[in-house]
Amino acid sequence: MTKYFFSFFLLLLTSSLFSQNWDINTLRSVNLNRNENLDPTFKHITNSYAIVSIGTPLTMYAVGLINKDEQLKKDAIFIGESVAASVFVTIVLKEAIKRDRPFVTYPEIEKLSSAGGYSMPSGHTSIAFATATSLSIAYPKWYVIAPSFVWASAVGYSRMHLGVHYPTDVIAGALVGSGSAYLTYKINKWLNKKRSKEQL
Repeated sequence: MTKYFFSFFLLLLTSSLFSQNWDINTLRSVNLNRNENLDPTFKHITNSYAIVSIGTPLTMYAVGLINKDEQLKKDAIFIGESVAASVFVTIVLKEAIKRDRPFVTYPEIEKLSSAGGYSMPSGHTSIAFATATSLSIAYPKWYVIAPSFVWASAVGYSRMHLGVHYPTDVIAGALVGSGSAYLTYKINKWLNKKRSKEQL
C-alpha cells in the first residue's frame, strides 16, 4: 500500500514540477521576448474587459427599456448574471488557491500592468470569457461568437504579455468564465421551466 502511495505521490510531484516548468517557461517566452511596441495595445486590450463586460449588458438593457423589448432586457440580465457569477467564483478560487503572481516568484518577469491579490485564476480572463460565452449563448451567430471569443482570448493573452499571470491562470480563467456563463444559462432555463409549471 505504501509503495503505491509513494508511486502516486512521486507521479503527482513530477507532473506538478513539469506543469510549473511549462508555465514559467511559456510566460518567459511571451513576456520577455515580446514586441515592446505592442505594450500600449495590450494595455488597452487588458483594460477593455471592464468596459465591455459592464457596458454590454447595461447598454442592452437601456435599449431594451427604450424599445420595450423584453427579450433584449432578459438577455442583458443573463449576461450581467454570468459576469457576476464569474467574479464570485474567481474570488473564491483566488482565496482558496493563494497563488502568488509570477513577478513575485520570478523577479525577471516584467510587470507592465497593475495587479493586486492572488494569481489563479485570472479575473480579467474569467470576466471576458463569461461575457463572450453568455453573448454567444444569447445570440448563437458566427458574427457574434467569433469576435466575442477573439476579444476574450486577446484579454487572456494580454495578461501574460503584461507579466501579471501564468498561462495556467489564463486557462483557468477561461474555464471559470465560460463555465459560469453556461451554468447561469442552465439555472435560468430550469427556473423558467419551474415558473411555467407553477403558472399552469
